[in-house]
Amino acid sequence: MRSKLPDVGTTIFTIQSRRALELGALNIGQGFPDYPIDERLAAEVTVAMREGHNQYAPMAGVLELRRAIAAKLNLCYDIVVDPVEEVTVTCGGTEALFCAIQSVVGAGDEVIVFDPAYDAYEPAVRVAGGVCLRVPLRPPHFRVDWQRVGDLLNANTRLIILNNPHNPACAIASRADLDALWLLLRGRDTYVLADEVYEHVVFDGARHQSVLSHQELRARSFAVFSFGKTLHVTGWRVGYCVAPRLLTTEFRKIHQFNTFTIATPLQVAIARYLAAVPDCWRGLSAFFALKRDTLRDALAHSGFATPSSAGSYFQLLDFSALSGANDVEFCEQLMREAGVATIPLSPFYRQPPKIQLLRVCIAKSDSTLALAAQKLNAYSATLAARRRSF
Repeated sequence: MRSKLPDVGTTIFTIQSRRALELGALNIGQGFPDYPIDERLAAEVTVAMREGHNQYAPMAGVLELRRAIAAKLNLCYDIVVDPVEEVTVTCGGTEALFCAIQSVVGAGDEVIVFDPAYDAYEPAVRVAGGVCLRVPLRPPHFRVDWQRVGDLLNANTRLIILNNPHNPACAIASRADLDALWLLLRGRDTYVLADEVYEHVVFDGARHQSVLSHQELRARSFAVFSFGKTLHVTGWRVGYCVAPRLLTTEFRKIHQFNTFTIATPLQVAIARYLAAVPDCWRGLSAFFALKRDTLRDALAHSGFATPSSAGSYFQLLDFSALSGANDVEFCEQLMREAGVATIPLSPFYRQPPKIQLLRVCIAKSDSTLALAAQKLNAYSATLAARRRSF
């Protein structure tokens, strides 16, 4: 068989979660909550099923939900979005990313992505026949070097993928970043794919800068969002893509032959929940900021440095003061010896720098975070004792 992705293996998320199960380790690596969802949201699913919303939904999504999405975007960003022509409900954010890439990228096209890059981007580009050009973001701040981006732009540059807030770097893009991107793209036949699934998890008084609120970029952008992140329901796999009518037309050509449509009762339930709690997202930043700060405080004397997370529901741990191992080795060591599963950063780079950072998920119950901190503090003390014994 001739594989389209001969060098692509199992994702780092699956590998680490599988090892966590094998070793009985506490999994704070993979990004899913372990606390209950709002009972009102769960109840709406049952009501929708009992009312008979159990057959195929329209290909683009239940209109009630698309209207609720348009209302939400208006509330968030003071913009007007056409729910019929510009909003498509997808199987989570990942399907939206895939469909957007397939709809505009063809053989020989170049796509610029920023490392560390979420691992779903490049395989989708390669399946489309495109080539990824990777621009590294250097720790600790992971800022975009727009001069370097400009040097890469050429007639073959079809798409730039911007992840904001960034997973796994926990950085956010500023309005100045969006302006810099627009200045580079003026007069070019290049589109933007904005992965904004953590739009409502931005910390320390910052405001999320969506491409939808940037008039010039919006005209050439796909913006991808996730109810899994906003409503703490990652297993529901309900996301959406917002794009101008012409881009949405191309997007739906791929979507209709991919998933075609998304679970009807879930769409109806989310639409009704948004109608009942239209600002349900407003407290997310404070909710996760408290969890971030609680974990950082608990690790203040552990030997793990905790660089500030500007956005997303993740936190980075710097273990350089504890070990000279690389991040993949130290992750395995943590699982075997400390009973804690995390995610290394180097697999998200094509050519990783020397990096000693791990990603942990703060979308966990307070008890889970407390137990994780307890285990990490104890292991740090064990490593310190080992060093003293030499």
